[in-house]
Amino acid sequence: MTEPELGFYHRLVPGEGADTLLLLHGTGGDESDLLPLGRALSPDATLLGVRGRVLEGSVPRFFRRLAPGVFDEEDIQARTRELGQFVREAASRYALDPGRIVALGYSNGANIAAGLLLLEPGLVRRAALLRAMPPFAQPPAADLLGTRVLLSEGRHDPQVSVAQAQALEETLRSAGADVRLQWADAAHQLSSAELPKVRDWLRGTQGAS
Repeated sequence: MTEPELGFYHRLVPGEGADTLLLLHGTGGDESDLLPLGRALSPDATLLGVRGRVLEGSVPRFFRRLAPGVFDEEDIQARTRELGQFVREAASRYALDPGRIVALGYSNGANIAAGLLLLEPGLVRRAALLRAMPPFAQPPAADLLGTRVLLSEGRHDPQVSVAQAQALEETLRSAGADVRLQWADAAHQLSSAELPKVRDWLRGTQGAS
């Protein structure tokens, strides 16, 4: 584990490929939480796992929430800016290609990744968001032309409704992103059946920058 001189506790696992997966955990995870998933989805990628800086009780998150599904949007904006700065500094520190950084977020991590797309357009041009919902009630204007996004949602998810998933898809698509929304026959937990589709999407976007 690297000390948080870049602002976040994080782990870097080098890979032989050109892509770097920016791994953003769900509530209660840490910088190591998504490393096995990242390696399974992209065997050659460099993995950059990041720990959220907000504590809810004793568990890490990337931003505060006022109640389940009710976000502190002012905090989202501040924390998203901090994460964006970390991504820029980490790319410089570790000699990562900024154009080959792919956000891979689950739940709370997927939500801040969506915020990163909208508040820092162009910083990350590929993102796989697993169980994401809209981070903002009124999304900011953003130009996401050239950005590719996968939304992988659960049809039976008690935390993210079908309407919320579709609203996020529409927000990103209206901003110019190339969005694919896929549905898993699952709840909030990831299913083994959807992961090959996520892996195929990642492979299919490797030529993008």
